Amino acid sequence: MSADGKTLIGYDVDLLNDLQELLGFEIDGGFQAMDYSALTTSLAENKLDIGAAALCATDERKEVMDFSDIYCDSGQVVMVNKNDDKGIKSVDDLKDKKIAVEKGTASHTYASKNLTSATLEVHDTITTAYESLEQGKVDAVIQDGPGAYFYIKTTPDSNLEVVGDEFNQGQAPYCVAISKECKYYDEINAAVKVLIDNGTTDELYAKWCE
Repeated sequence: MSADGKTLIGYDVDLLNDLQELLGFEIDGGFQAMDYSALTTSLAENKLDIGAAALCATDERKEVMDFSDIYCDSGQVVMVNKNDDKGIKSVDDLKDKKIAVEKGTASHTYASKNLTSATLEVHDTITTAYESLEQGKVDAVIQDGPGAYFYIKTTPDSNLEVVGDEFNQGQAPYCVAISKECKYYDEINAAVKVLIDNGTTDELYAKWCE
C-alpha cells in the first residue's frame, strides 16, 4: 500500500500491470486487496480469474487452482525489532520464543513443523504480524525474504530488520494463480515466461526487494 494508504503498490501489482500491457487486457474492477484465505478461496471457487500476491504453488493449492511458471523463488527470513533485543540472531535462536506468522503461508507451515517449542501468533494478514513485532508483542516474525525486504524498504519509520541467513530455500515459489475455469491459462503463462526471459521479473525484484 502507498504512503497515503489508498493505492496498492509492489512487485505483484507491477507484474499484473505488465501482464495487462503484454496481453492487452484490463482487470475488471481493478485490483482487489485480499488476505490469503479470502484470495485462495475466491480462486478455488472460480470467483476470480487470476491472483498474484506472493502466492506459493503448494501441492494443496494445485488441487483447486492452476499456477503459472515460477517467477520468483525464495526461502524464509527472521525479522526482529532492533529496539527490542531478544538475542535472536538467526532461526536457530527461535526456540521457546513468541513468533508471528501469516496464516496459510510457507512461513506458517515451516514454523508449525519445525519450531514446536515456540509460541505461534497466527495472523490473518502479514500487516498485523508486522504491527505485533513493531509493538513488541512478539519476539520475531518469519516471512518470505522478498516480502520482508519489501516491508523494510517501503516503511521508512519501521524498527524491524532481518537477521541471519535465509533458510528453507526453494519452499516459497511465487507464481501467478489462475482459476481452473479461466480460458486463458496458456496465454497468461506464456506472458509470464516472456517477463521472466526479458528480465522484467529481475528488475521488479531489484526495485521492490533490494
